[in-house]
Amino acid sequence: MKNILKNKVKRDILFLIISGIALILSFANVKLFNLDLAWISIIFCGIPIIKDAIIGLVTEFDIKADVLVSMALIASLIIGETFAAGEVAFIMQIGAFLEEFTVRKSRKGIEKLVHLTPTLARVIINNEEKTINAKDVKVNDILRVNPGETIPVDGIIIKGKTSVDNSVMSGESIPLDLSEGDSVCSGAVNQFGSFEMKATKVGEDSSIQRMVKLVQSADASKAKIVGIADKWATYIVVAAFISALLTWIITGEIIRAVTILVVFCPCALVLATPTAIVAAIGNVSKHGILVKEGDALERLSSISKIAFDKTGTLTYGKPKVEEVVSLIDNIKNEELYEMIASCELYSEHPLGKAIVSSFKETYNKEIKIPEEFKMIPGRGVIAKVNNKKILAGNKHLLLDEKIKREDIRFIREKFRNQGKSIIYVAIDNKIGGYIILSDTLREESISMIESIKNLGISPVLLTGDNKYVASRVAKQVKIEEVKAGSQPTMSATPSQAPKASAPAGAGQAVEAPLQGSMFNILVKEGQAVKKGDVLAVLEAMKMENEIIAPVDGTVSAIHVEKGQNVNLGDTILEIA
Repeated sequence: MKNILKNKVKRDILFLIISGIALILSFANVKLFNLDLAWISIIFCGIPIIKDAIIGLVTEFDIKADVLVSMALIASLIIGETFAAGEVAFIMQIGAFLEEFTVRKSRKGIEKLVHLTPTLARVIINNEEKTINAKDVKVNDILRVNPGETIPVDGIIIKGKTSVDNSVMSGESIPLDLSEGDSVCSGAVNQFGSFEMKATKVGEDSSIQRMVKLVQSADASKAKIVGIADKWATYIVVAAFISALLTWIITGEIIRAVTILVVFCPCALVLATPTAIVAAIGNVSKHGILVKEGDALERLSSISKIAFDKTGTLTYGKPKVEEVVSLIDNIKNEELYEMIASCELYSEHPLGKAIVSSFKETYNKEIKIPEEFKMIPGRGVIAKVNNKKILAGNKHLLLDEKIKREDIRFIREKFRNQGKSIIYVAIDNKIGGYIILSDTLREESISMIESIKNLGISPVLLTGDNKYVASRVAKQVKIEEVKAGSQPTMSATPSQAPKASAPAGAGQAVEAPLQGSMFNILVKEGQAVKKGDVLAVLEAMKMENEIIAPVDGTVSAIHVEKGQNVNLGDTILEIA
């Protein structure tokens, strides 16, 4: 019973049930110690209404529906209509409960979007690991994150390699392969490797907490229609009071006056409007749409543009095998495909799972279990299949195993700007081929974009991918306006920041379009360049992205080095 009374929802339900039973018994003229049982409803349901009305009048001079209901309750009691008073109180509390219940339910729908909010963190102090509340983490604290755990704060990886699922923040379905020096966001889920990180943004400054605040700011009272409802409720209360008073004076019948007070009560107007707004916010959240405030729903009727993400919105966000190419004469493409599927059979990486799934779908046959298997976080897998050592992963895995870069360069050049994922394959320490995976366009995307255009609304593609990938998808769905390279901004730390800030007026700064690592720098200071020339190559999102000269000129300063990690907006170089 104590637990029920402490829980507001359970307590309200209990009081409503008791009040309802009491009203039924009162209607049947059942009395307890000669007391009308409707008094139970008045106490449980009516007193909270009267209390809130008095508090509102005294503290804020807030004249709302509860004032009118309170007057009707008191007037009914004065004339001896106890049952009527209990009935009004009961009905009003049912309405209030339904409103609160709907709001709670809607809130739960919203909160599901940020259920990954971390509560605990592993802090390393004097080489000892200690679990603390995530809210107590401080800037520069060293944390350890194990596989399957949610990253508690924003920071920089200082030890280890891993792959993280950052879909809660970026919408990107494919995990990011990260290593020392790379930035990580709170709310992302560590997939495979254990790593240590230095905290850079904690508490309310962290990425996940900023999203939580965005969710919590959803407030139905901000909608204009709610304000209108509250405004008219005040007018109705005043009009009802005057009408009831005049009726009493003219007719001398207090019952008629009380009836007017009850009938005038704008309960539906006041309760239904915010309930509808907040319920709508909760309902759209179930479809992955986050609404900041009720007013945004009203403004939907007058919008002129809608921005779409690419991955998981216009596309499925699930990679599929597009092409398998063997570079060994005595191994056919199908044979290589089967070997790689066997190699990836135990992989937990989405790309590995996609290879296995696509192979089963294409050939409908069992995959041979690998003789040996080892997963390397942030790199790929190494397995033994048919007594052969098979490597399948990114270029870093091949380079770690001393396989020459020149052997895979032509593959990168072919698919560099197509937005496709490349799994390089090596057999017995020699390049064996590659597998190309790509995201597929949703069947309904083209018709949806067309429907939006027919409504007079302009669609915009807003994506973190490079401009080549973005343009390819935009062309498929016929979106004219494209904004590529859009990523959440992460503040640079001293270890990651460019060598020096660009002096004002020194030249035009060329900034990093994405967060990533400098794969190559193709120019030198003093070199003349033309607009459109490739200045550098940035490795980001499993792709190599060309950085193009925006103007003609001379490279006056280079602020980064090959292999250095950079953040979105960091100055790469300057052109004078």
